[in-house]
Amino acid sequence: MEKVSAEVHTSNPRPAKGILGYLIKNLKTRGKPPRKTLIGYIAAWVAFAVILWGIDFSSIIPTYSAKAVLAIIVWASIIWITEAIPGAISGLMIPMLLVVTKAVPKIPSAFSGFTLNVTFLCLGAFIFAAILSSAKLDTRIALTVLSQIKSTKVSKIILGLFSTCMGLALVIPAAVARSATLLPVVNGITALFGDTKAERNAKKAIVISSLVYAPMVGGIVFLTAHMPNVIMVGLFDKQLNIQISWVQWFWLHLPIVGLFPIMYLILKFFFKFQKVEVEGGIEKIKTAKEELGKTKTYEWTILFIFGAAATMWCLQDFHKIKTGMVTLMALGVFFIPGILPLKWKTIQDKTIWGTWLLLGGALSMSAAMGSTGLAGNLAAVIHPFVAGKGWIMILLIMMCGTQFIRLGMLSNVAAVAMLAPILIEMAPLLHMNTVAFTLLVGNLDTFAFVMPTQITAAVIAYSTGTFSMVDYAKVGFPIIICAILWSIFVMAPWYAMNGFPLWQPLVQ
Repeated sequence: MEKVSAEVHTSNPRPAKGILGYLIKNLKTRGKPPRKTLIGYIAAWVAFAVILWGIDFSSIIPTYSAKAVLAIIVWASIIWITEAIPGAISGLMIPMLLVVTKAVPKIPSAFSGFTLNVTFLCLGAFIFAAILSSAKLDTRIALTVLSQIKSTKVSKIILGLFSTCMGLALVIPAAVARSATLLPVVNGITALFGDTKAERNAKKAIVISSLVYAPMVGGIVFLTAHMPNVIMVGLFDKQLNIQISWVQWFWLHLPIVGLFPIMYLILKFFFKFQKVEVEGGIEKIKTAKEELGKTKTYEWTILFIFGAAATMWCLQDFHKIKTGMVTLMALGVFFIPGILPLKWKTIQDKTIWGTWLLLGGALSMSAAMGSTGLAGNLAAVIHPFVAGKGWIMILLIMMCGTQFIRLGMLSNVAAVAMLAPILIEMAPLLHMNTVAFTLLVGNLDTFAFVMPTQITAAVIAYSTGTFSMVDYAKVGFPIIICAILWSIFVMAPWYAMNGFPLWQPLVQ
């Protein structure tokens, strides 16, 4: 027995002791991978120190403040990629580092990302989403739309899920949250299929289209449905003094919806699900809807208040009240004593405060890139690679370049937070319209569909186990190519028709 015990003892590695052991134990308790987390945290600070004090960038970045912002960007990128600390904490640490390094010495300026109109619009939208979730209205909306499909064909199910996701985009302001909301509904539908090759392919098409493509690409259509939208609009407001309203954003990006039929055809070509049907799927959805019961009075009240706020967003040009302030006014109505039976504690726990803090920090960092001149310095470095080329070739180079960079980044928000300020500085150098150029390249970043690890919503979809990395990539590559072509030949002319011609520099 002693021999066996000794063998068992020596076959297991000894647990780390001291401070390292304490850290590893706590990380495991939190469900975090110790090696990735600790290495990422240390690497972030080492890179920060090396850039700030160890490398001479004076030939391309002449000022200390711009160099300090670069150090903070690299620090944030490593932190975000490795998820070494919570996103909310990184959002608060970014302005702190801007102040401490004296890159942006004044506290109000360093925290400027937290005071923009779009920041308050998003905060209100997050609380709206929490109210709907607390009342289970998000589930009711999803089930109501799906129950109208009245077909067991895969094509109809995909269309129904796409419509549902577009509806949820009005009330759930994050692609990841929409994907998570639809996950149980999608799992319930796919569970009704068998295990033949055709049925497995049908599951792949349903999961990828409804949990990745619809939440991500559909989010571009509504200003409040996608954080990169807010980042770009915030920068236009702060650096260009150009305000884009909620309804103007919607009209500018409505043609994006035209990509969905193309994406559907690509999915259909590769997965060949057109003859697959599922028995009982719609009945299960109807049953789940019936379990919720009839819509209650307070649920109608929530929908009425939200509808009034959305109407006010659309009429901003008439009443001149900023969308962020309209949102806060609506929140004031929600919490008139007795209007809702929901406890604030319940709503507070469901509000995605962390994402809001991350957004504020990312916007503050993006603003600092512009105010310190770093964005201009980096734009000058990139400029020679595209200078002298036609606008189509410039877009191709920039879009392909951003897709390559996104292979190593999970966060679409982080990518656009770093990319948008550079695009804003590059546009005048290339004699292009700043708004159109930034939107075209920035929006294309959303189509990072090569690997599931590029987008959190795709990670959620991948967790279903219905598709492989190869499955995901083989439909993702042609969709990215189509998105690039759509951006150049549809979106660019559409922007031009609506006052933002790419080929005409912005006149300030």
